[in-house]
Amino acid sequence: MITRDVVTGVAGVMLTAWVGTPTSAAEPAPAAFNNHCRTCHSVKEGDHRVGPSLHNIFGAKAGSSNYAAYSQGLKSSGLTWDEATLDKFIENPDQVIANNNMKPYKGIGDQGLRKEIVDYLKSQGSSP
Repeated sequence: MITRDVVTGVAGVMLTAWVGTPTSAAEPAPAAFNNHCRTCHSVKEGDHRVGPSLHNIFGAKAGSSNYAAYSQGLKSSGLTWDEATLDKFIENPDQVIANNNMKPYKGIGDQGLRKEIVDYLKSQGSSP
């Protein structure tokens, strides 16, 4: 015989499974990065792909990691990656650094998507 306590307990377990574990609003989701950047970049230290790892990019000098294929334009740009510089670069790399190696990437016009990417990169750490 099924009692009300058993039904209530099963319903509670099912509701918990359906609702899931809440995620922290302070933790940026990687979806925008994964959809627009991950083909060429990683946030894991030393995991260079077509483009360099973006591990600890905040506060880093452009072109300063051990990635071997930086363009001369990027290496000699003198830029330090911060929120504003990353936002502009993600929007239109050619306007920020001429002769970069971001081809065929043309940029992201959607400010909201750029902010998600920048927030995610920032959440992954900063250069000392």
